[in-house]
Amino acid sequence: LIEVPVVNTTIPHEILAKFGTSKVLLKPAISGTGIVASNTIRAVLELAGIKDIISKSLGSRNKVSVVKATMVALSNLRRTEEVTAEGKLDFEVQEEDANETE
Repeated sequence: LIEVPVVNTTIPHEILAKFGTSKVLLKPAISGTGIVASNTIRAVLELAGIKDIISKSLGSRNKVSVVKATMVALSNLRRTEEVTAEGKLDFEVQEEDANETE
């Protein structure tokens, strides 16, 4: 069993995972989007309790490899709090000057 971080009804960030020659891209979606995924990926995401997500399967379409790549992606998801606590998330907010012309 793995713990999947869910923010509202979606995942906290975009992720690309690979298993063998199969790749799975998972992207967060706004509420009401639903699960946009193949039947193979959809089954895993529904069991994880995710209701809004966009996905894309790349590479091999072997169902076992796609399921395992999806599981790898879900297990690699991190909460924002976890990343900031480790000091790996570094950003600064820049303000734009509305009167500035380029």
